[in-house]
Amino acid sequence: MTDASAHTFGFEAESAYGYCQSRRVGDTVYVSGQLAWDDDGNFVEGSFADQVERTFANIDRVLAHYGAGRQHIVQDFTVVVDLPVWFNDFSALHAAYYGEHRPASTICGVAALAFPGQLVEINAILALGA
Repeated sequence: MTDASAHTFGFEAESAYGYCQSRRVGDTVYVSGQLAWDDDGNFVEGSFADQVERTFANIDRVLAHYGAGRQHIVQDFTVVVDLPVWFNDFSALHAAYYGEHRPASTICGVAALAFPGQLVEINAILALGA
């Protein structure tokens, strides 16, 4: 069996909902859907841009755990509440986050997410050997 080590932030929600922030299998890391958590595990409401930037910051926290950079992200998947309203804003923030790097990417609109006020959630797949 392949080793599949899990990484957590130590948030209460991880135990309550039964998940980890990421799981590494070989040189591949699967990052759970990130959202606008603060460092203590509290959901941070704010503008759409604030939430997206905080969500990307949490992806960066996962990357740092593995000594990885954004260039190691090979795919991301984003869900956005009211996507037609936020599509252009998200696209600009997404492009700014990645710079010249272009992962495979999917975005999907949804009616609601898990937490009241939550507007965005992003998961990712990393290839550490890339």
